[in-house]
Amino acid sequence: MSIQLFGSTISPFVRKVAVFAEEKGIAFDLVPAAPGDTSPAFRAISPFGQIPAMVDGDFSLADSSAIVTYLETKHPDPALIPAEAQARGRTIWFDELADTVVFAAGRAMLFNRVVGPLFRGGAGDAAAADAAERDQWPAILTYVNAEIGDRDFLVGNTLTLADIAIASAFASTLHACAPVDAAVYPNLARYLDAMLARPAFATRVAGERAFIARARERVLK
Repeated sequence: MSIQLFGSTISPFVRKVAVFAEEKGIAFDLVPAAPGDTSPAFRAISPFGQIPAMVDGDFSLADSSAIVTYLETKHPDPALIPAEAQARGRTIWFDELADTVVFAAGRAMLFNRVVGPLFRGGAGDAAAADAAERDQWPAILTYVNAEIGDRDFLVGNTLTLADIAIASAFASTLHACAPVDAAVYPNLARYLDAMLARPAFATRVAGERAFIARARERVLK
């Protein structure tokens, strides 16, 4: 029986789990769910209405980092969270950075420029989105550009949760802001091109772009 993953992959947290599972070869079914869903069935698996949430047989869990930790322990090969102390510490650092720093800025752009105006019927706070892109985003781009350098992966020489989390946070944010300028951030631009071309990312991100484009067309009619 496949795992059930609740949410939408426009969310970087849901996409992180979906890509993590696919890179491990774990079968799952994506069940559409929105954050804040108050239905008793959803709250039984996600007590505070967060996405993603997961059901695996008679076990349920919410929060992306908790879910990927569970999946890594249950399906250890291929390893996406390193066992070596420093590598694991760095991997968890980038996962946390993606969730709480990269997407803190990204959320202001995505929700005010895309989610609110296109899916929730609100105008969105354009000033808040502009401030995040102007005041927070450049430092994030500069840091990740320096961290990746001329390497292919953020930790060691193979794909880890660090790459999946960072690329997912960027993928969601890039639905709502200018592309990464390769002339200014060449390492980051190259890295994201490679990460988002991986099959586990590429099909989902293309589908999200098409979904957003259709929503924009409806709003503009």
